[in-house]
Amino acid sequence: MNETNEQKDKRTPTLWQTWMSVTASFFGVQSSKNRERDFKHGKAHHFIILGIIMTVVFIGTVVLAVKFALTQAGM
Repeated sequence: MNETNEQKDKRTPTLWQTWMSVTASFFGVQSSKNRERDFKHGKAHHFIILGIIMTVVFIGTVVLAVKFALTQAGM
């Protein structure tokens, strides 16, 4: 059973596709094709959960980078 592109477009985005969409939104670069797919077939709670996770990881990375820089500066 081979799926056509039309059938693939009607499916809910995979975890990887959702992750890449959230990542693209962090940088502000999302193709209109993917954005359309996300709004038509994506589930909001998937994007919200991944967005929260990415935000926490980003903040944690910034905090660790600042602590490392301050340690290296002798503060």
